Amino acid sequence: MFFPDFSLEQIEVTDGPIKLRRGGSGPPLLLLHGNPQTHAMWHAVAPVLARRFTVICPDLRGYGQSLKPPATSDHAPYAKKVMAKDMVEVMAHFGHTRFRVGSHDRGARVAHRLAIDHPDRVERLAVLDIVPTIEHFERADMKFAMGYYHWFWFAQPHPFPETLINGAPEAWFRAHTSRGASSEDFFQPDALADYLQSARNPDMIRGMCEDYRAAATIDLEHDRESRAAGAKIQCPLLVLWGSKGAIGRWYDPLSIWRQYCAAEVSGGSVNSGHYLAEEAPSEVLAHFEAFFA
Repeated sequence: MFFPDFSLEQIEVTDGPIKLRRGGSGPPLLLLHGNPQTHAMWHAVAPVLARRFTVICPDLRGYGQSLKPPATSDHAPYAKKVMAKDMVEVMAHFGHTRFRVGSHDRGARVAHRLAIDHPDRVERLAVLDIVPTIEHFERADMKFAMGYYHWFWFAQPHPFPETLINGAPEAWFRAHTSRGASSEDFFQPDALADYLQSARNPDMIRGMCEDYRAAATIDLEHDRESRAAGAKIQCPLLVLWGSKGAIGRWYDPLSIWRQYCAAEVSGGSVNSGHYLAEEAPSEVLAHFEAFFA
């Protein structure tokens, strides 16, 4: 079954609607998805975690069925500060002032900012298959540009990348995701249907591109300010990455993250490509259950 015993809900935050699934009981756990996905990426992980936690899986702004502000010249509506504030409001809506966070890819960039801006909210944080955004850009070389070319393509001025993607959204989705996966056709059918429905929505494509434009502009300004001020993650941090992906080959993730966290940093590789929670859910669950418990 797809998210058994989870409710599918829409709630309002300050800027608009957030779509989410919610299930389980116990300490609150927020799960944030990556790109080009939706909350559905947690389908194999969330139901098991719901045996011990109250699990909330939202669609981030710009993605899935959540709010999608228009493109702006400063990309401020998609700053990770703003996306993190959405998540604070989501959890507060359900009465959770402190909570754990598990996150992947773009969601992990939101979670990083959430932990910096709202240290009183985040008890424990797990990030999957990323290093901090500023580290990617400051270490960028030809290898990174070729492997992560979409960072620079999506960040081109609106509406150039949107126009190209909207011409063949499903072909784009399959080409994009096949680059990061360890094997083909591993997406669960219901999850894939949700991803493709989003990919066919021009508003989602615009939101996704604005997310990347923000990453290359206003988010870097905020990251530099935080680094200059010495602001770091204050809670325990779990760092996981796919052994078949780029993060572990190109970087020393634990060493990098220890520069951005004042608490304990632990973690390691998972036998997968980029999509850890869908390619290797049992391994992710083992790490999550030990860490969040």
